[in-house]
Amino acid sequence: MRGRAPLRCRPLLPLLLPLLLPLLLLLLPGWARAAGTETSPRLPAPTNVEIYSYNFQSSLRWSPVPVENGSVLYTAQYRTGFYEEWSGMGCAQTPLTQCGFPPEMSRRRWTILLRLRAELGALTSPWVHTPPFVVDKNTTLGPPRVNSVSASPDSLLISLSPPFTPEPGDPLQYLVSYWENTTSATVTKVNESKTLFQIGKLKESTLYCFSVQVQLKIYSGHLLRGEQSAPECHRTALSEAARAEYIIPLFLLGLLCVNLVALALLLLWKHQQKIKHLAQPPLQIPSHFEEFLREPDLEELDSPAEEEPQALVVAEGGDLDGEETFSQHLQGQGTH
Repeated sequence: MRGRAPLRCRPLLPLLLPLLLPLLLLLLPGWARAAGTETSPRLPAPTNVEIYSYNFQSSLRWSPVPVENGSVLYTAQYRTGFYEEWSGMGCAQTPLTQCGFPPEMSRRRWTILLRLRAELGALTSPWVHTPPFVVDKNTTLGPPRVNSVSASPDSLLISLSPPFTPEPGDPLQYLVSYWENTTSATVTKVNESKTLFQIGKLKESTLYCFSVQVQLKIYSGHLLRGEQSAPECHRTALSEAARAEYIIPLFLLGLLCVNLVALALLLLWKHQQKIKHLAQPPLQIPSHFEEFLREPDLEELDSPAEEEPQALVVAEGGDLDGEETFSQHLQGQGTH
């Protein structure tokens, strides 16, 4: 029995080509538009994207994207290391160049990832991602605040406040450096966990300077050190014994000065006439009057001058008594 020859499949592409060609022509413009969209220029991404954290207060900052027309807006999102879903930070389409962390991101031990992009109308920039951030490890602690300093003869009592609000159980310490204000400064460091502590064994009436730094030991065992405060200088007080040693000589010196002043006043009162006589200048003719008196014309005036004849007027009917009176008058003038 002769077997049947196997069936051979005829190629279908030549048969389907007339049907697929119109479909390809219809889809070609859409592909061209899609390819044009992919090759069109996109909005530049923000630059200098960084996380700034100071005393556990954190924010995302970046540089603005320069454009010729329009106002660029920015959108920031975050996610934790445990979840892959991105969430908003409350900074969606904001014109600002920074975005503060919301309260739900304030966990110190969380690993946080952030991303940011620029938006201008329908254009968007690529996302810019930040490295993983943990507040406990990456924040910067500021210097503690010095509230007051009380000086005694041998110590300084310092009251401090932490630069941030500590959480319950925070192993917070203060690193205190102090030195005598001399050319050869010797620095001594003291660790204190209290905000009120005393630097003792100091010299009295001596100027001391100090600076304080906060330390925080985080959960991983890493020691986080803050910035040092500006140096402050205070002088220790005098003890009662030293004050008495100063007061007694000063009292004796003051008493001596009072006695000397009283003695001087007594001598002035007793010899006031002599002092007044000595204080008066000698009587002396002024020089211009002396020169005037030495002129020769005035010397001639000092010699007796010849008396000019005086006319004798006798009134008519005058008697002898009148003549005697007149002659006495002339004699009186001669004597003068």
